This record gives sequence, C-alpha cells and structure tokens, in this order.
Amino acid sequence: MLSLSFTRQIICFERKNSSIPLMKLHGIWHSLGAIGCGSLATYVSLKLLDQPQARNEDHEPQELVSKGQWCHNWDSREHQASNVGAKNPEPVALRHIVLVRHGEYTSTTDGNHLTDLGRLQAHRAGQRLLEMGIAWDHVVASTMTRAQETAMIILKQINFDPLKLKRCELLPEGTPCAADPPQNRTSSQVEKATRRDGPRIEAAFRRYFFRASPEQKEDSYLLIIGHANVIRYLVCRALQFPPDAWTRFSLNHGSITWLTIWPTGYVTVRCLGDAGYMPVNELTHRRPRKSVDNN
Repeated sequence: MLSLSFTRQIICFERKNSSIPLMKLHGIWHSLGAIGCGSLATYVSLKLLDQPQARNEDHEPQELVSKGQWCHNWDSREHQASNVGAKNPEPVALRHIVLVRHGEYTSTTDGNHLTDLGRLQAHRAGQRLLEMGIAWDHVVASTMTRAQETAMIILKQINFDPLKLKRCELLPEGTPCAADPPQNRTSSQVEKATRRDGPRIEAAFRRYFFRASPEQKEDSYLLIIGHANVIRYLVCRALQFPPDAWTRFSLNHGSITWLTIWPTGYVTVRCLGDAGYMPVNELTHRRPRKSVDNN
C-alpha cells in the first residue's frame, strides 16, 4: 500500500506540473501492483519527467482542438443559442461556404498564370457552380494572379457582377502551420514560412467562419476562390481536426469543397475536393513539369 505521505508528495508534484493529469497517476498506480515504495517513487518520477511538452507552439488555435469532443464555442457565439427568449430570437439560418481551388498554373516571365488546361478547369468549376442554382451573397478571391484569373472565369459562368468581387489579402497561398507528418523541408524553412503565413491564414479562418446571427433569417452562400494549403487548413480548423493534419489530403485544381455552419455551431462537409464534373484527363493537382528540349 502507498503511504499517505508519499501520496501527498505525488499530488503536490502534479499540482506544480499542471500539464500532467492526475488521472495518469492513477493509471500508473493501478498498473504497478505490489511494487515497493522506493521503486515506485523512482518509476513515477521517471514517468512524470518523460511526459511530452505542450504542443501549442506551432498552432495558436490548438486550444480549440478537442480530443473527440466538439468545442461548442469555437466562434465565441455560443451565447446566441443559449440566450433564446422573447427579446432574443432563435438562430435559424445556415451559412454555406464553398471553396474552389484555382486552376492549373505555370511560372512565366511576367508571373504565375493559368495554363490553357487551368482555364478549362476554371470553366468546368464555374459550370458546376451554375448547375447548383445558388444565388451567391458574396464572392471572395485571393489576391494572387492565378486565383484572380480563376475567379474572372467563374464569375462569367455564374453571372456574378465582377465589380462585386472582394479581393482578400488574407487568402494568398502559404504555410499555415508545421505539418504532421512533416513536409519535405528543413525545420528552419518551415518555421520561417509559418511565422510569415500562419497568423494571416488563421485570421482568414476567423474572418469567414462563424455561425449566422439570430438576425439572419435566410441561409447565406459565400464563395471563396483560393489555394490548396489555405483551403485544407480552413477545413481542418472548421471541423476541429488537428490543424497540422492539413497535408494529409490533396485537392485537385478547380475542385469544390462545401462546408455548412449550422445555427448550433456544428459544421458539416457536403463535399471535399469534388472534381467529378471534369474528365479524368483534365485532373491535375500540381504545376506541370517543364518539358526538356533534347534538340
């Protein structure tokens, strides 16, 4: 049996190291059986010192990622559903956010521009969006050239006034956070890119992802035209998956991702990287490799 004084020492140690849950100590005790106090003290000390460090360094939003449980107040608007009464109407509207990746592009002497195939992919995506029969409330695009060119093609297809297009400086491509598994880059490169891009891309999530207010009575539709890294990160954040999982899936050029935010704050995916409206020979997800002229 453990002595009372030894138990108090362990609890005191745990309080000083709040990142180590007391429940883990209980699990250790149950697994030890009849080990003597001297050996137990050594064993527990080693286990406590061996605990992994907090992993909040890479991701500012890490505290919003729960372990299998939904964080209801992820957008700081949970009070809207709980304060329903005579003076506070019940939220009823859904917010639909549709994200489209730009078409295939290549580097030229005057910047990165869509290829002929990339323009065709944007046209296909625009046709698909038109077939959905949606009246778009807002259309937003990254300020990068390939996203702007894609947006212009899509706007023509869906009959949306180009003058109403919003160009957002939070949406350009970048590295949102260090990925797990890691990318094929040095740690210093990843750290530099994350410091440069991470806060901006997280700000994009907070700007566009939130539940509708009680004053909004009709469902709304937002179209965002952007980039693969940003879209994948936004999806992970919206679904409360670990943000560093953004490299675990890929998106084809011109593909469509549809997320719905419910009045309760729940978020669901209607489609992820949908490109079924394109022929197989038009599907790409990387820039074309430069051909080598052997002549």
